[in-house]
Amino acid sequence: MTSAATGGTGATDAFALTWLYVPGDRPEVVAKALVAGADVVVVDLEDAVAPDRKEYARAATADLLSEPSPLPVPVHVRVNALDSPESVADLRTLAALPALSGLRLPKVTAPAQVVRAAGRAPHIPLYALLESALAVEHAYAIATAHPALRGISLGEADLRADLGVRDDTGLDWPRSRVVLAARAADLAPPPQSVHPDVRDLAGLAASCAHGRALGFLGRAAIHPRQLPVIETAYLPTPEDIESAESVVKAAATHPGAQALPDGRFVDAAVVAAAHRTLALARRR
Repeated sequence: MTSAATGGTGATDAFALTWLYVPGDRPEVVAKALVAGADVVVVDLEDAVAPDRKEYARAATADLLSEPSPLPVPVHVRVNALDSPESVADLRTLAALPALSGLRLPKVTAPAQVVRAAGRAPHIPLYALLESALAVEHAYAIATAHPALRGISLGEADLRADLGVRDDTGLDWPRSRVVLAARAADLAPPPQSVHPDVRDLAGLAASCAHGRALGFLGRAAIHPRQLPVIETAYLPTPEDIESAESVVKAAATHPGAQALPDGRFVDAAVVAAAHRTLALARRR
């Protein structure tokens, strides 16, 4: 498995496919995650950490991100909910640390929350998690709230509970809404939310295929065994690469809209998509 980038400078969002969450109060697990093969490691200070362990998790994460030497992969931190006192302490502690590549903001419902977080953590890339019906309704406003915001994605566990959704297909409209909002805001395609059953790799693969069809790119994970499944699902297949190469070659030979011998119609949008496919393939 190949990472999109190394060190604390941050992965290129357009090519990050795997985002591995680990609890911030378990430094030994974080250390293993850094070499597990994910494109980005997300140290979680929120849901994965019990209330009486928050301070320890924050201190342990600060120790990690104070390292002067580059980390193996970019590290993001999911802080506590922005309306909580814990989040203020999180942002105050983490904002100036040299190895921090991004902050993931949970339970965002309004643009003003992003603006406040950007003020408390200047010059740090921010990623908003939309986890309620209100957040989905405000998706585009949140996506365009501040230049520091680099991405949006869904938190499907909370959203499922908020909506009372029983069947997974009930989330397809919110998923598409977030994909559209990200594109309209000129952000990278959002990664899918986690697949909670770490042993159900077949289900994960099927879910990734569905997410790719909806316009997602990559996925959050909660166990290293999920990483190769996600990467395989989202990397272009040999057939995808061959098709993209034929489009690019045809466009270079005969600029402008045209029909290929196999019947496919090629215009500027199709050529741009082919270039994106080949760029993603090169991250292998």
